[in-house]
Amino acid sequence: MTQRNGIRGASDCSLHSEASEVFKGANGMEKVQEANDGESEERRSGGEARDSGPAAGAVTAPDGGWGWVVLVATIIVLALTLAFPSCVGIYYTDLQNEFHASNSETSWVPSIMTSVLHAGGPFCSVLVGRFGCRATVMLGGVLSGLGMAASSFTRSITELYITAGVITGLGFCFSFQPAVTILGHYFVRRRTFANALSSTGTALGLCTLPFLGNYLHTEYGWRGSFLVLGAVLLNCCVCGAVMRPLQPNRPRGQPLMNHGPPPPDEDNGWKEKGAVRTIWSCLLATLSKHMAFDQFCNNPRYCVYAIGITWMMLGFVVPLIYLVPYATAHGMEQSRAAFLLSILGIVNIVVRPPVGVLFNLPWFKGRHIYVFAFALLVNGLSNSICSIGPGFSVLLAYVVIYGLSMSMVGSLMFTVLMDTVEMSRFPSALGLLAIMESITLLIGPPLAGVLVDRTGQYYHVFFVCSAIVASSALFLMVSFYLLAKKERKALQQGQPSTPAEASIEVAPGCQYRSVPTEGDKDKASANGAEYITSV
Repeated sequence: MTQRNGIRGASDCSLHSEASEVFKGANGMEKVQEANDGESEERRSGGEARDSGPAAGAVTAPDGGWGWVVLVATIIVLALTLAFPSCVGIYYTDLQNEFHASNSETSWVPSIMTSVLHAGGPFCSVLVGRFGCRATVMLGGVLSGLGMAASSFTRSITELYITAGVITGLGFCFSFQPAVTILGHYFVRRRTFANALSSTGTALGLCTLPFLGNYLHTEYGWRGSFLVLGAVLLNCCVCGAVMRPLQPNRPRGQPLMNHGPPPPDEDNGWKEKGAVRTIWSCLLATLSKHMAFDQFCNNPRYCVYAIGITWMMLGFVVPLIYLVPYATAHGMEQSRAAFLLSILGIVNIVVRPPVGVLFNLPWFKGRHIYVFAFALLVNGLSNSICSIGPGFSVLLAYVVIYGLSMSMVGSLMFTVLMDTVEMSRFPSALGLLAIMESITLLIGPPLAGVLVDRTGQYYHVFFVCSAIVASSALFLMVSFYLLAKKERKALQQGQPSTPAEASIEVAPGCQYRSVPTEGDKDKASANGAEYITSV
């Protein structure tokens, strides 16, 4: 028997769709995709009958059940991946003394790690399409564990760039992105809440990893700590093992043979087209599948969001890397400085679940981007608090305000992206966004290190990061407001507001049936459309 929420390779359904979906934003715009209804010519010719149950090959999002187990696994994966680079600051001084490196040279270690974590998105998308989310997450756990274990035996800062930076960062990428993707498959109606709850994983890592890292540093030094942390990162393999892919529903009594028209002869295509043209077409198809260039060119909302997030990442993670060195440079004890990161994690753990419940309310539908931009603005301005002084009370106020705004930013980042693009294009859209982020994530910490080397003061870093993050928030807020205004004006004139969606390769048997809300059901019945979100 095939269970409704059964198992099947998610790789078969990651980027294909038989899309028929109605979206309605806060600005009143409706984006209607063509519905494959029971009266279509294809279904009449194929002899398929439409019923009230799930369509053949449709995958029902459970919005619960085993999805809660996948959610817990995603939380742990995010705790071990996204939060890890920020905790390298505990070993910052030791690495400087061990390899006789400057601030800018040492800062390349977490910088390369974070950059590769995002830049590996297209490679991760290929692996997900070939092997599925479960195997990719487990592969990432193996790579990250081996990378950190190998880092404990390095003899130069260059070797550390390769082991801790490239290998460990690539392992983080292979674990983090498939975990977020499969969570979007398991939750549709409760997606905002699930994303917000999963984002507590980053907070959980910020809360626990500094304590663990400081204890290991005291007991075993930085080399022993890296070896033990490599073993801890292998737990991503366990988390990946429970991420069972969803299986399409298979109604009983279906004919064993497909009586439709025979597939076209691919050999004739090779004869008709030149080899160069065919290879070029395949290359473009691969890039379109794993990197959403078409979305970047034709979807103005995704374009604006990608540019804003890329600029934001130039200064978003830098304060977390330099917080502990900033505090210890002014006489604060190492354990007390690490406790600041733990407080930041505790604030995130406490705040993110209620934030997820709040933003899952119907009133916020279509307004997520504005809440996200406002939280980002507060987050950027909070960095300027560190310029007041290095005292514990000042830094405590900083981490509390930073943590509150970071909770909202982390809870809504993937939700806004899922609102901006179709779920069928989410892996490729996330891959392209990750590539763009990796550039600024790579150069951000080293530039901050150069600033510290030349000025001799850490507070300049926090002031510059404040300006960068706040300006990205203003850019997102103003841009989305202008786009919404333009779309309302186009609607009043009876013109289409956005370019037609790029054609998506359709693979029968790879539909993804969402569980719509009551309001969505009413809209669907009023328009005669069926809600199916692609996976």
